This record gives sequence, structure tokens and C-alpha cells, in this order.
Amino acid sequence: MQNLLSTIAEWATGTGIKIVVALVVLLIAFRIIDVVGKRLGAKLSGRQKLDETLTRTLIYAFRIALKIVVVACLVGYLGIETSGISAVIASLGVTVGLAVNGTLANLAGGVMLLITRPFKIGDYIIAQGNEGSVEDIRICYTKIVTIDNKVVWLPNSSLSTGTIVNCNGKDLRRVDLTFSVGGNDPVKVRKLLLDVCANTDKVLQEPAPFARITDYGAGNGVKLQMRAWCHASDYWDAYFNLLDGVQQSFDANGVVVPFNQLDVHIKND
Repeated sequence: MQNLLSTIAEWATGTGIKIVVALVVLLIAFRIIDVVGKRLGAKLSGRQKLDETLTRTLIYAFRIALKIVVVACLVGYLGIETSGISAVIASLGVTVGLAVNGTLANLAGGVMLLITRPFKIGDYIIAQGNEGSVEDIRICYTKIVTIDNKVVWLPNSSLSTGTIVNCNGKDLRRVDLTFSVGGNDPVKVRKLLLDVCANTDKVLQEPAPFARITDYGAGNGVKLQMRAWCHASDYWDAYFNLLDGVQQSFDANGVVVPFNQLDVHIKND
């Protein structure tokens, strides 16, 4: 018992203290790295010459690399033989590679997204059956926020190989609306639509708005299409403003919008 107690006391005063010191240093170092990374990111994000997407990704990778260096230094401080660890890592390399095959694909996809730059933070994209504003681009996943404030994480492997619609790829976007009218002069309706475009907030007059007959509907009047341009950031405001304006103009000028009808005849024998 005395030998056991002396062994425990010797371990506690030697290796035990080293482990405690290593844990304290680990926690403090990780905290400092996180704080410095956040402050550096906040400082660099305010500069217009630096791209926000690339800045965030590089800072994130920088933080991970520093943490790995800290862990490697603490392993050496504790006196753990690294050659054995290297052998274990080498023997498990194939297994780990198979296990993280999807993660590696996402990692490669993230690198491709940073190189090709199909979108950046703040863009509104449609991809993989989801659409929303890009809030963050990580190494393996891209975070978007939908219109109803849902967070969706998209794997970068699918994004880099799939179809991406970037609604903010250009400064201007076009609003396309189609209306059916019945029993009214199409020329008059066309003029009303152009007047609405000229007096609607967020709608640009250059390029000029467009309104023409596109089809003669079977049983539901004449179809006219209206096209108006706006800034990409104002798309939804212009879209709903135009709908409100057209409804008010049609009501004020007695324009009839035909709806599908069903006539039911009851036969009495």
C-alpha cells in the first residue's frame, strides 16, 4: 500500500501536473484563437477591397490550423511518443478515408466554390431544390437562409457539381407578370399596364417596361404579359408593388379579369 501511494503521489506531482497544465493551456489557447479570429474577421470585413466570402473562409481555416498546432505542441510537452500515434494514423488511414469520403467530396467542392465563385455571401441563390440568401460559406457546407427564416445547410459537393441560379449575379432583374382580361380593349389594357409601371415604386424606366398581347386564351380572355426591370435587391418590392398597382388600375377602369366557370345543368325526368 505504501508503494502504491508513493507511486500515485509521484505520478500526481509529475505527469498529473503536466496534464492539468496542458488542459489549462489548451482551453486558454483555444479561447485566444477564437477571440483573435473573430476580431480579425470583424476588422477585415469592413474593408471594401477584401472579399467577405474569402475572408471568412480563410480565417476559419486559420483558426483550425492554429488549434492543430497547439494540440501537437501539447502532445510533445506531455512526452507522448508521436511515432506510435503516426503508426496508428497510418494504419487507420484507409478506414478513415472511406468513412469521410463524403466529407472529402464536400471539402473539394468548397475549394471549387472558392475558385469559381458562382456566388458570394449575401447573394440570393436557387440550388438543390432550395432557395435563400447565402449567409456563410464553410469548407464543407454552405449556409443559406430562406424567405421564411429557415436555415438550410447545403453540401458543397452538390453545389459545385449541380445547377445554381444566382438571382444577384447581375445588378438588374426583370419582373414578368401575365394577366388575362376579357371584354375589354387590349390596347387600353396595355396602356394601363405601362402606366402602372411608370408610377410604381422600385420599377426602373430604363430599360423601358414592356406590355403586349402574348396569347388568346380559350374561354378565359386575352393574355397580356408585362415585363418591368428593377434592381436585384428590390425585386420582391417591385413584384408586389406591381401586383397591387395593376389590381387598383383594373378596378378603377372597369377591366374584367375572367375566371374559369363551370355551368351545371340539372335535368329533371
